[in-house]
Amino acid sequence: MDYEHFMGKVLEQARKALSAGEFPVGSVIVYQDRILATGSRKGTSGDFPNEIDHAEIIALKQLINLKVNTDNNKVILFTTLEPCMMCLGAMILSGISEIVYAYEDVMGGGTNCDLTKLSPLYKDCRISIVPNILRKESLELFKAFFKNPKNSYWRGSLLAGYTLSQ
Repeated sequence: MDYEHFMGKVLEQARKALSAGEFPVGSVIVYQDRILATGSRKGTSGDFPNEIDHAEIIALKQLINLKVNTDNNKVILFTTLEPCMMCLGAMILSGISEIVYAYEDVMGGGTNCDLTKLSPLYKDCRISIVPNILRKESLELFKAFFKNPKNSYWRGSLLAGYTLSQ
């Protein structure tokens, strides 16, 4: 599996979000070396941001709408930012076997959660996490977002401070 190739495709999705004034999170879902679904973050610009339209959720919905049979043990989700708890839960419930991300979310990332302390549905999942693929390239997109005075989403947050300090 060429992680950098597919993360490059994720970064394209993130750039699309950034150019639309959105938080630069992109996602792709890969099965047997083929991209089946993509997503980019929506709902972070404007006066009423939402926390539902995450890139990973958009890609998962697109995958479901394809109505394709896949062996979930071979489905990999790539994303520019470490998944939050909502997205991690959706990935587990969808049977995603591997998550590959570029940049750690020190404020809201969920991949360090101890799943063994949760109920059986989550505790018994077998999911592999691969961090830091093209981290620098993803970091640059988040820096660009946080440096732009037009972007108020997460301005002044732990994530913004952490990102801009690098």
